[in-house]
Amino acid sequence: MTDQQIAEHTQQIASMSRYEMAELWRYAPAGHPYFDKRLPLHEHFKARFDRLGGFSPEISKALG
Repeated sequence: MTDQQIAEHTQQIASMSRYEMAELWRYAPAGHPYFDKRLPLHEHFKARFDRLGGFSPEISKALG
């Protein structure tokens, strides 16, 4: 992944809601770049999701 692609994904992560992040976390296909620990996107995604409140019973219930 290029630096430009990482920057674009970082912007996408910054614009996601807590619900969108929880949904992606739960239903992302295997190998999704946001959950690849070799990429900086993983740390950025996790840190932002945690700042927004992470998973809660309400979010889990809303996701079904």
